[in-house]
Amino acid sequence: MTNPAHGYTRWILIGWVCALSAISYLNRVNISIAGGFIQRDFHLSQIQLGWVFSAFVLGYALFQAPGGRLADRFGPRKVIALGTVWWGVFAALTGLAPANIPGALVVLLAVRFSLGMGVAVIYPASNRLVASWIPSQERGVANGWIFAGVGIGAGIAPPLITYILLHSGWRWSFWVTAVIGLVAGAVWFLLARDRPGQHPWVTPQEAAKIRSGLPLTPGPSAAKIVPWKTILSSKEVLLVSLSYFCFCYAANIFFTWFFIYLTTVRGLNLQSSSVFGVLPFVAMATCAPLGGWISDGLTKRYGKRIGRCAIAVAGLGMAALFIALGTLARDARLATIVLAGGAGFVYLSQSSFWSVTVGIAGSSAGSVSGVMNMVGQFGGVAAASLTPWIATHFGWPAAFLLPAGLGVVGSLAWLAVNPERTLTADLAPAAAPAAGSMS
Repeated sequence: MTNPAHGYTRWILIGWVCALSAISYLNRVNISIAGGFIQRDFHLSQIQLGWVFSAFVLGYALFQAPGGRLADRFGPRKVIALGTVWWGVFAALTGLAPANIPGALVVLLAVRFSLGMGVAVIYPASNRLVASWIPSQERGVANGWIFAGVGIGAGIAPPLITYILLHSGWRWSFWVTAVIGLVAGAVWFLLARDRPGQHPWVTPQEAAKIRSGLPLTPGPSAAKIVPWKTILSSKEVLLVSLSYFCFCYAANIFFTWFFIYLTTVRGLNLQSSSVFGVLPFVAMATCAPLGGWISDGLTKRYGKRIGRCAIAVAGLGMAALFIALGTLARDARLATIVLAGGAGFVYLSQSSFWSVTVGIAGSSAGSVSGVMNMVGQFGGVAAASLTPWIATHFGWPAAFLLPAGLGVVGSLAWLAVNPERTLTADLAPAAAPAAGSMS
């Protein structure tokens, strides 16, 4: 077969994972934009709408570690493809959920929980792909581009979903995103392979480049999956997971309540909100690859301690400051811009989480990043449900100052992380290429 990739097959795969990441967030964020219409049709209170938001995140959180384990065992190609089919089906069912029957809220909660289960596999499985395909010195940029998809998808959502809402109704917004996801998943399955040695486009030069940046792990156990006990007792996994809880709480404010905050609290109309509501996601899409690029550069020059950890400390610390300042700003548009800066700084640290979990886990990157993301997504569950409760009892400034405080906690946790420590070091005495080897 003629090679159309010219030595850049790994970046084609990362680019398509970025596209899938964007589509997954398009499926995730559309409900926050359609939330007002769903609330009206289903006769929901704000608290009940928060339950609907949380149902997705709960399913998403609970299936992170299982999804990562499946990717470690069966490969990211099949697991991601199956995930896209799953989330396409349940996104469509969200649009079909009946509003005027007994137990309608329960049906909606069940559908959203199930959708979260399907979307859960995308990032742990993509991290397993990174472990096999991306040399260590390029992992910051690779993860940065994968998570740029979050900002792209969430940024496309407000104008796209608003247009569909105004012209076809909220149910069509879910059917359209379902079709987009199914098509993208089919392309992924045709395009991807689990390891470079399986892909006909990989040149010998690219194979050597990838191999040179994959760490050596124990011989016969190179493909051995790290036991759960080892993962759950690791100081690094626990600290990074704690920090990711803080990260996800702050990020999910923007994915769930930010659009409603602009319309109901800051007084922007639907059209203005659809414009200003994009700014945090533009910042995320810009800062995720920027943070990865900075992280890789610092890692090459000063090592992983500075390159991976320091960027996370700085990103989360600055995010806390900007979110606090944006919350206290009086002008709605200025507040939106400053809060968007906070969202950007949150995502400046994103690649550090995923690059470190690949580095310490090797062939079990899916499982370890799944545990981290599971803990993190409980932060998302908390943000979706606690935000309206705090806003009701203490005011909206308090609802935004909490994630600012958590940003400080998440920043400090990184000071105790050792990115050089690996979970696979004691599995066997001999050294051989990692699971990401070319065979």
